[in-house]
Amino acid sequence: MKKALSILLMAVLMLGVLSACGPKRDSGTKNTGKKEETAAKPEKLVVWEDKDKSGWLKKVAADFEKKNGIKIEYKEVEMATKMRDQLRLDGPAGTGPDIVTLPHDQVGQVANEGLIAELKVDKAVTDKFSDSSIAAETYNGKLYGLPKSSETPIFIYNKDLMSEAPKTMDDVHAFAKNFSKDGKYGFLALWDNYYFAHGIIGGMGGYVFKDNNGTLDPKDIGLNNEGAVKGAEYIQEWYKEGLFPKGIIGENGGSALDGLFQEGKVASVMSGPWSFKPYKDAKIDIGVTALPTLSNGEHVKTFMGVKGWHVSAYSKNQEWATKFLEFITNDDNSKYRFEQTAEVPTNKALINDPVIKDNEGAKAVAEQSQYAIPMPNIPEMAQVWDPMAKSLQTIVTGKAEPKKALDTAVKQIKTNIESTK
Repeated sequence: MKKALSILLMAVLMLGVLSACGPKRDSGTKNTGKKEETAAKPEKLVVWEDKDKSGWLKKVAADFEKKNGIKIEYKEVEMATKMRDQLRLDGPAGTGPDIVTLPHDQVGQVANEGLIAELKVDKAVTDKFSDSSIAAETYNGKLYGLPKSSETPIFIYNKDLMSEAPKTMDDVHAFAKNFSKDGKYGFLALWDNYYFAHGIIGGMGGYVFKDNNGTLDPKDIGLNNEGAVKGAEYIQEWYKEGLFPKGIIGENGGSALDGLFQEGKVASVMSGPWSFKPYKDAKIDIGVTALPTLSNGEHVKTFMGVKGWHVSAYSKNQEWATKFLEFITNDDNSKYRFEQTAEVPTNKALINDPVIKDNEGAKAVAEQSQYAIPMPNIPEMAQVWDPMAKSLQTIVTGKAEPKKALDTAVKQIKTNIESTK
């Protein structure tokens, strides 16, 4: 009996040791039915912000330290490619941050890798943000981040060539047919690029993965359904009619489109907020709106990219890191960050705030974001881009009909997904 008890105690002790070895996965106060206890305050929290974007943190970090007595140490790490890779190295080594910022389409991958912790916050916190931006930060039904900002393609026009933005894409098409001649174009878009083409395909009824109440089903792909084919046929017509120059097809299409617009040869384009500064620097008097509606009455369903704040799964201070996330994403601090970085927040209360409402570009992004869908954040999305790019290339160059090209793309996507299992 004593021997059995001794073995049992030893097993319990071993389980305790093993559980202490892994990164801390909980990120909030413990709810055991008793009064919740707040974790002990750390001396500091380490924050990684995107390259050339940390200036705003000086004031906000000081405000948080004054309120809570916790110092905020921050550094810049390039977000899109380096942040994730650096966390993979520094997290397990114990030299990583408590908080990182990531594009939402990486959330599924880093969550599966155990790099970021699930967030435990009150509904009152998530209710501050647009539903689509919270969906972007959710993976497999669990919240992994709070939104920092969003971006999505919008309609940009040269006020010297187009007096006001058309209300519908039919109006844009009619304008383009009349305007496009002698090396000038009424409207241009990178529709051989799936990031931009999805706005049309999605607006016509296509979809990447079926959304089942917030969970994406990679086995249900809607990129060759009836709506997707109609969208691809619509895209093909613009090229067949010569309304788009051949030079904006392929990997150099973006620079060709921007060059033509900056030279004053294009009346309007579908582009993103990253274009505002270079277009203005080229002395183009731009107007910016949400995209005109499609012929079926639906909005152009653009992809939306959300940048979010996340708590490292290796942080020993996940509760306080979460409190800091709530603090920096509140309405006041989100507004301040926008004023410093021009990145548009997703806080509902700020949509009608003069700082957004009176900013034409920000207002357009905020409005279009209401019609946009977050790029799928599940790992299977990585298998979609290349087949869709090749499919669209054959469609816009007239080498394949839309239905056949999309069938081929979906078949390849499914094969790619299967091969990664």
